[in-house]
Amino acid sequence: QVQVVESGGGLVHTGDSLRLSCAASLLTFSRYTMGWFRQPPGKEREFVAAIRWGGGGTYYADSVKGRFTISRDNAKKTLYLQMYNLKPEDTAVYYCAAGADVRLIGTTSGYDYWGQGTQVTVSS
Repeated sequence: QVQVVESGGGLVHTGDSLRLSCAASLLTFSRYTMGWFRQPPGKEREFVAAIRWGGGGTYYADSVKGRFTISRDNAKKTLYLQMYNLKPEDTAVYYCAAGADVRLIGTTSGYDYWGQGTQVTVSS
């Protein structure tokens, strides 16, 4: 059974940095498109960032572009999200997702596996 486990969330202040990690027990991790989504309190889940398999191509939501960096270590089967200059509006549960055939990178469809999420709270 595939396991996707996020870690690294926490309570930080405006302007702080945080790095999220996602460990996925996928046999062929390097062949999966990996993404980060988040769900703010009382809102729908939204796209944050994604990286194509093989490291080819990274994508970001406009709201995080220039502040967040997505990366992957295929040898460790781990996905990362480095977040800088955090803002209160970044407060959300952050989810990691993996998809073997993701056509629409910024939507939840096409992602086959999801983690349980990790809470990020940014206080003003």
